[in-house]
Amino acid sequence: MTRVGYMRVSTRDQSDDSQLDELTAAGCERIFEDKGVSGKLASRPQWDQCLEYLRPGDALVITRLSRAGRSLRNLIEVTDHLEAQGIDLIVLKDHIDTTTPGGRLIFHIMAAIGEFQRDLIVEGTREGLIARRARGRTGGRRSKLTARQVEKVIDLVSAQDPDGNHLHTVQEVADLFKVSRPTIYAATQRRLTPKQIEAAKAAHAASKGGQTVEQIADRFGVTRQQVADALGLRDAAA
Repeated sequence: MTRVGYMRVSTRDQSDDSQLDELTAAGCERIFEDKGVSGKLASRPQWDQCLEYLRPGDALVITRLSRAGRSLRNLIEVTDHLEAQGIDLIVLKDHIDTTTPGGRLIFHIMAAIGEFQRDLIVEGTREGLIARRARGRTGGRRSKLTARQVEKVIDLVSAQDPDGNHLHTVQEVADLFKVSRPTIYAATQRRLTPKQIEAAKAAHAASKGGQTVEQIADRFGVTRQQVADALGLRDAAA
């Protein structure tokens, strides 16, 4: 087993002598050092080289757990990577040594914390989506144009003179509504999906308080005429 050390100091004025002495005393055959680099940075040149140098069966030696990263998420990523590569971790001052049965527990603890965090994020996202749907809203980014604005955009983009020339360019319409050209293109191509059509029919046909065409158009961000067509209605004001 080869012991590979890593050391880091946040400023160039800080002394790295103590870390160097401890890593040398721990039997490190190769030591990588980042100087003047904050642990908060995702990329540290020597740290990256150190991880590339390590091979299965080697042991990464650091003086403190904070040398590997200063956030829990970062530490979880590091321990996951080391375990997956078959590399042990030795943290001198924190008395962590995964070459021992007791020390290997740190890998399992960090993995459990990481899984717990991911579950919390997924659960929070799912609850948020359910709450939004209960209020008649779907997930995803809010449309930059209202249903009424979409109708106006379509009218302006499709307006032509007697010779068949468009009266307004897409850029002019985009400038009018203070949005980008892709937003205008998306608005003119927006259509109800089959699932949305079924949902629109159910909402419109509800026995009590059925939604109007305008309400459904606002809900899905399309024009009233598109909703009327999907529902088979002649009057978009129904």
